[in-house]
Amino acid sequence: MTTQTREQRRGWLSGLLAAALFGSSAPLIGSFSHGASPVLVAGLLYAGAALVLLPLALAEAPTSRHAPIQQGDLPLLGLITLLGGIAGPIALVKGLALLTPGASALLLNLEAVFTVLIAVGVGKEHLGREGWAAAALTLSGALVLSAGPLGGSQWQGVLWIAMACLCWGIDNNLSQRLSLRNPLQISAAKALGAAVPMLAVANLQGHAIPFAWMSAALLGIGSLGYGVSIWLDMVALAALGAAREAVVFSTAPFLGTLVAVALLGSPLSPSLLLAAVAMALSTGLLLRSSHGHWHRHAELDHQHRHFHAPVEGDAHHLHPHRPEDLADLEPGQPFWHSHRHRHDPLVHEHPHVSDVHHRHQH
Repeated sequence: MTTQTREQRRGWLSGLLAAALFGSSAPLIGSFSHGASPVLVAGLLYAGAALVLLPLALAEAPTSRHAPIQQGDLPLLGLITLLGGIAGPIALVKGLALLTPGASALLLNLEAVFTVLIAVGVGKEHLGREGWAAAALTLSGALVLSAGPLGGSQWQGVLWIAMACLCWGIDNNLSQRLSLRNPLQISAAKALGAAVPMLAVANLQGHAIPFAWMSAALLGIGSLGYGVSIWLDMVALAALGAAREAVVFSTAPFLGTLVAVALLGSPLSPSLLLAAVAMALSTGLLLRSSHGHWHRHAELDHQHRHFHAPVEGDAHHLHPHRPEDLADLEPGQPFWHSHRHRHDPLVHEHPHVSDVHHRHQH
């Protein structure tokens, strides 16, 4: 198995686990946040994320082989924090308060649709016929779910969740530009950058902190459903590209719906089952798709974590090293490390996804 294949499999696994954690969190948030300020609830969720990510980032820093956050990354990091860490969660909490947990969970598949459309239309990522069919099935499932006897407040809930998904779709595409950096550092900075202003605004607005047990529950949900999930999703973005990560992450609502039905008594309606089938087919289509062709890599100079092996190697990383690049590494042994390096122009053919080395035109 090549290094690139290993990284892609790591991306699939990380994306699926991130989806499972986030999908389980959505119906639980709705159960624990009734009557509370959406800004306060979102702030507590990201505070929980920061509480778990910051210690992990500090513990990892001395031995990390990842490229750290650079000063030039800060404007983009601020933008994704605003969209994905503040606007998206507030819209989600507003929508969850107006819809059933099962309906809310499945509507979150709209995030995949927005992410794919932006990735392909703006980011020039590749998505073949199977990928487009997957996106169409996801959207169809969401439309089936939102059809029928919905009152005004329920339609408002659909619109709020759609707005949250649009924010996260933009966030996913922008985050892939930062995926070369340490994913744990990026996730911790995003969580802290979202939690502090939202909690400050909630305090200025005079919103009371919920009961101790409710606050503890939201912190716990945020630590896994937002904290660890964001971290794993950054790993998936780096390995798969935004479009494919989006459809992997679209498995989240399936588990969310299962939690809503099994633990919260959400009704298992025919429209819910039909939407679930459409979205399951969508995910299956993308997982079986493959893309490969002759392509040219232009010269590129950047810094990120990459792999070297004396026998197998990586066609993208056959560059020379300075002595300081190899400090504390055993000669002749496979290793991961990070340093600034240059890619020479390269033309070859192999199956690939739209990761940072394969964002070429088609």
